[in-house]
Amino acid sequence: MLWSAMFISLKTASAAIAVTFFLGVAAARFVAGLRRRRWKLALDGLFTLPLVLPPTVAGFFLLYVFGLNRPVGRFFAEWFGFKIAFSWSATVLAAVTASFPLMYRAARGAFEQVDPDLVNAARTLGLSEWRIFWRIVLPTALPGVVAGGVLAFARGMGEFGATAMIAGNIAGRTQTLPLAIYSAVAAGDMETAGGYVAVIAALSFIAVSGINQLLAKEGRAGRRGEPG
Repeated sequence: MLWSAMFISLKTASAAIAVTFFLGVAAARFVAGLRRRRWKLALDGLFTLPLVLPPTVAGFFLLYVFGLNRPVGRFFAEWFGFKIAFSWSATVLAAVTASFPLMYRAARGAFEQVDPDLVNAARTLGLSEWRIFWRIVLPTALPGVVAGGVLAFARGMGEFGATAMIAGNIAGRTQTLPLAIYSAVAAGDMETAGGYVAVIAALSFIAVSGINQLLAKEGRAGRRGEPG
């Protein structure tokens, strides 16, 4: 059961970060480029909302939208031949919902730290906004964007509340490591639960340590590039 839950968690987190990374970067770039403060605040609040909502509330919204008895859920079942609720796809959906705010906020913060003089200079040279983003903005903000991606991956792997609501706790199918821990504790098997906890704690520690190493390396590179 340990390997099954670990495999489902890693598969879920990997699929979720593939979606979250691009959605988070696109949303961060869009919001960072807005000029109207009112729209920027409104969208920032909307994109950050899953970070502050209780996970069960986020899971309720997902179940309300993608449940089999809901229009969106029936659409996927009738037109694509598969249901989202209580399937592996639901674990990915829950992980994307939970991890998106971390990716978005990290990417937005990184984009807003890019020197505007570099962007303005590129515009005077006739570069399009698309080329400016790919050749100047993204490479400059890359450490912060990567750090956000690692955090989002770890958050997706540790998601519990929303996953339990929309995907259930089906062993070998939707039971991720956090759900396996809950099941083991509920059954009174503290030894098994402790093994699961050790695994997910180690994976989370590796992720956080990797971020610290990345940021420390970037800080050293920045200091070397400063004029004496």
